[in-house]
Amino acid sequence: MQKEEETVIVVGAGPSGISAAACFTKQSIPHIILEREDCFASLWKKYSYDRVHLHLNKKFCELPYKPFPHSYPSYVPKKQFLQYLDDYVSHFRINPLYRRTVEMAEFDEGAQKWRVEARNGDNGEVEEYYGKFLVVATGETSDPFVPEIEGLSSFTGKVIHSTGFKSGKEFKDEHVLVVGSGNSGMEIALDLVNHGAKTSILVRSPVHFLSREMVNLGLFLLKYLSLSIVDSLMVMLSRIVYGNVTTYGIYRPNEGPFYMKVKYGKYPVIDIGTYTKIKSQELKVLPEEIESVRGKDVLFKNNELHSFDSIVFCTGFKRSTHKWLKGDNYLLNDDGFPMPSYPTHWKGKNGLYCIGLSRRGFYGAVADAKNIANDISSMVQHL
Repeated sequence: MQKEEETVIVVGAGPSGISAAACFTKQSIPHIILEREDCFASLWKKYSYDRVHLHLNKKFCELPYKPFPHSYPSYVPKKQFLQYLDDYVSHFRINPLYRRTVEMAEFDEGAQKWRVEARNGDNGEVEEYYGKFLVVATGETSDPFVPEIEGLSSFTGKVIHSTGFKSGKEFKDEHVLVVGSGNSGMEIALDLVNHGAKTSILVRSPVHFLSREMVNLGLFLLKYLSLSIVDSLMVMLSRIVYGNVTTYGIYRPNEGPFYMKVKYGKYPVIDIGTYTKIKSQELKVLPEEIESVRGKDVLFKNNELHSFDSIVFCTGFKRSTHKWLKGDNYLLNDDGFPMPSYPTHWKGKNGLYCIGLSRRGFYGAVADAKNIANDISSMVQHL
């Protein structure tokens, strides 16, 4: 077991982790990043589908101190975003320690430092790290989640999480069920339809449909108007553009789209063509939850039975911070989200911080990174 010491230990090398590293580098704060995968931004590099674009305008998605190139389109596609991340890591000379899975982190009262144990995936050894400060940058999307469904193990077709989906071309002419109606579910369903799959999507919860233009307008207006006024305007515009969505088995929530984003972390569906496929019935909406699975037959709670060749679970992620972060009863809940309310959500006690958990996407993570770097810098100067 080797022992290493730095001022700051960052857990996670996704966009949040590398944003923090850039801010620390700017302020000459020594740090290390521990990353369980073999690359940075693994969700984007290894587990995202081919057609994915940033859902928001690029001006809301820039990482600290490095804007997107002017030549990039407003909604950056995966390939260009990966190039941007590569350039970012190179520019700030960010060098994470890869294949380090953190198994325990606790504050040592005697030493007044954080002690972190991480297993090296190359040799299996447990390494020990000490730092005055600990930054949890594992993000909102750390562990893919698939719900328990009776008989799912008996399904004879392909069952994958959205992190295993690349392109609809693999499913041409298949009957495919998409479970989950967030942005990933809606976009994957669109990709399946466009590639000739006979696609159904399970929409269990009410959803807001907004266009990219509506979202951009809403984000602009939030600088000047209250959230409730902006939400009322968004709902009105959505009704004008999309009409009566209940016709197609979809229901709008009672709460506004931006309120739901802030309170629950639930994004509105940013429509890029899926709703047209729903209206034309090329994409079938199934509003009932799954009761059970037997072979290729899926029984729903309204007693409808449908047969599918493949199931794609777009059911989101869980966070496993509570399994390895010990002694923290202030900053993070068991679900991995902060207990303190925005905007003080990023700072705990004993030099513990979190980044990218404000449910505000890249924009929120950038603010967290700058806040944390400034806070640590001020404390380091007084040590």
